[in-house]
Order: sequence, then C-alpha cells, then structure tokens
Amino acid sequence: MTGCEEDNIAELTSSPQFTKKCKGEKHVSFPPDEEIVSGFAEHKDVLRDDSITLEEIIATYKQSCLKHQVEPNSKILEQLQDITDVHGRARCLDLKGEILDYQSCESLEEILKVLQFEFINLQETKLEQNGASAVLDMILYYESTTHLNISSNKSIGVPGWRALSHLIQKSRCLWRLDACNMPLLEYPAQTLSKALLSGRLAVLHLENTCLSGRPLFTLVGALKVNSALQELYLSNNELNSYQDSMQLSELFKYNHCLTLLDLSNNLISDAGLEEICDGLRLQQTRIRNLILWNNQITYRSMIHLANILPKVVTLETLNLGHNNLQNEGIQRLKEALIANRSLLHIGLAYTRITCEGAVALAEFIVESHQIQRLDVRQNLIKTGGLMAFSLALRINRSLIRVDLDKKAKKEEQSPSLSCGPCLHGRHGEELIGFVVTSSSCQELASALVRDEDITMTGPQERISWYPGYH
Repeated sequence: MTGCEEDNIAELTSSPQFTKKCKGEKHVSFPPDEEIVSGFAEHKDVLRDDSITLEEIIATYKQSCLKHQVEPNSKILEQLQDITDVHGRARCLDLKGEILDYQSCESLEEILKVLQFEFINLQETKLEQNGASAVLDMILYYESTTHLNISSNKSIGVPGWRALSHLIQKSRCLWRLDACNMPLLEYPAQTLSKALLSGRLAVLHLENTCLSGRPLFTLVGALKVNSALQELYLSNNELNSYQDSMQLSELFKYNHCLTLLDLSNNLISDAGLEEICDGLRLQQTRIRNLILWNNQITYRSMIHLANILPKVVTLETLNLGHNNLQNEGIQRLKEALIANRSLLHIGLAYTRITCEGAVALAEFIVESHQIQRLDVRQNLIKTGGLMAFSLALRINRSLIRVDLDKKAKKEEQSPSLSCGPCLHGRHGEELIGFVVTSSSCQELASALVRDEDITMTGPQERISWYPGYH
C-alpha cells in the first residue's frame, strides 16, 4: 500500500460520517444473481398420480409401515379395500380408538398423499404432540378432508394445537371440525380463537371442553368478527348464568352469520336466558336453530322469551326440552308462539306439562300456519290433552309430526264420562268443545295419525332433538 493510499484511508476513517456508520453496523453481502436460489415448491396437486391403482396405494402404505417400523393397521387396510374410486373423495377414513404414535402417523402420509376423504376420524387415538403435529400438517398440505374429528385427544400439547390452528386458518376445504372432550385452557383457547378470525369453518363442535369463563370470552371475541361459522355446538361446558351468558348475549349482538347454537346441558338458568334474550332482541343475525335442552330453565323466564319470539323472524327450531316449564310456562309462551311466523319445530319433551299445557299448545296449533313438528314426549299428558291435539289437527294443515309417548298416562278418574277442555281461538272464541270418553289409547293414536305423517314415538334415554332428528 502506498503512502498516499494510507493517508486517504486515515482521512476517511477519521471523518465523523464514517465513525457514525460504523457503530453497531451489520454487513450484508449477496452472491451474484446467477447463484441466487429464491426457493422451490412443488404444488401439492402435482403429487397425485391419476394412473395409480388401489393395489399400488395399499402396497405403498405397507412399505411405509415397514420403513417406519410399525405394523400395517388392519382397520386401515379394510377401509382401503372398500374404496371404489381413488380419484374422487372417499367417504371416510375411520381410525377411532386406534393407537396412533408418531411413527404410525408418519406412515399415513403415503395414503394421504394420494387419497382424499370426506371425513377423517381421529377420535380417541391417543395422539401426542409430535404425532398430532405431523398428521395435521399432512392433512393441511394434501387437503385430505372436509370433516375432521380430533376429539378426546388431550395430549396433543402446544405443537398439536398450533398445527390445528394452522389447519383451520389455511385449509381450503375443511368445513367441519369436532374437537370435543379436550380442555380448552388458555393457550388452546387463544390459538383456536386466532384461527377463527380468518378460517373457513362452517361447523364447529366444542362439547365438553371446559369453556366456561375466560376461554369462552376469548372464543366469543373472535366469533364477533367471524364471517364463516354457521353452526356452533357448546353443550356440556358448565356455562353459567352470569359471565358466560353475558358473553353469549354479546355473541348474538355482533355475530351475523350463526344459524345454529347448541347450548344443551349447561347451567344457563332463568337469569342467563334473560341475558341471551337481550342479545337476541338486538341481533341482526340469521339464527335459525336454538337448543336450550336441560339448562335449569323454569317458567319464570318464559316472559323474556315471549318478548323476543315475535321479533326473531329467522328462528325455525326452538328446543326447550328437559326444563321445568310447567303449564304456566306454556301459557306465557302461547301468544308469542302464535305471533311468531317462522318457527317450524318446537321441542318440549320433559317439561312437566299436563293436559292444561297441552290444550294451550293445541290452541297455538289451531292458529299456526307454519308449525311442522312438536315434541311433547315424557310429559304428564293424559286423554284430555291427546284429544285436544287430535281436534286441533283437524284444523291445522301444516303440522306433519307430533312426538308422543307410546303409552298414554293413566287416568286418575274412573273411565266414566268426564268433561274435557275447550279449544279457543286467538280472540277467545270457542272453536271446539268436546267430552273425553273412555276411548282406548289405540283409538287416540289412530285419531292423531293423519296420512301417516304424524308419528307417535316412545321415550328415549336422552332426547337431543335437532333439525332432521328422527
């Protein structure tokens, strides 16, 4: 180096500008353009071979099992043999109850790579963190299913919940997720809620997931702005009548997409139903199905429900079964039911109504032009109530199904003639008066059946009544 060059360097390094730039400076260098590789990704659809046969898929799966040192799953092999079209979506890959460790999950990739399913059932498969993360990443990458059940896998850990959240956010075809019997504690609730902000899920089952309290607050915060979810199932979560019901009220106020909310087997009670009704009063949503089965609700809160029923013009199914409504609750609801013009299905099983309540329902049936199904099983309805239904059906032309107990309740009176109730119209005019005789249950059943559309069915161990339930 010459003396002149040394002087120039010394002059540059001593300048304030150079000194300022050197402090904490990081140097970045780039290779020549021709040496840069920005990345390479093979599109997942390219991986599917249109010429592959079912026998080749089975052979490849067995080789994958050998590679990962696991036995080929006999249940999987049986289901693969039943597939008739390897190019369209197969109906189901059911692994419920199978033990899926990490190596078993890895061996599934050779199946998921070439086959897609309408439903993949991973319920009770004892997935752990690495296995859950691996199989969920595969399902996302290959768009393997439209309906996933991952319920009863409590050990998927942070990696599993993260992978599930990523699946919800990114999948183009997943429309239903069942994640029941898995505690949604702080992190799972947060990551699931974050995914729901932009996910495409239409149906979400979160039964028995310990949602009460902060997890529900987090979930509702996301659902307030969610524009995709249509059906939400939250039964068996011990949702209470205070903070939880307030959150549900907020959900109704701000969410405009939910069409079904199942709150069965919770602790909503009368105070909680009042909160929910406040939300329904202000809502602009399209709620069509509201399930309040077994929530410690009584006749006292029916006044709140009666106030909003005429205003909720989209509601088609209302299930109040297994609540202590009694006759007084039905009387409080009667005028609101008549005023409502959207309800098609009403569930009132196990609500402790007697003939008096049945007559009030019969008066509603007479006035209704849209009601299609009424469930009054496991109540104290005797001959008088059954006759009231029978006579109401002579006028009503929309009701196509009434669910009753197979055996009518025994009369306390002797089988001699006794006075029966009268049916009245909306303005109090008497429509039908009748006398109850000692007709047999079989004759009453025959009177209730019209064109074989109205069905008399017996009690079940538990009736969870939804649209389409038979």
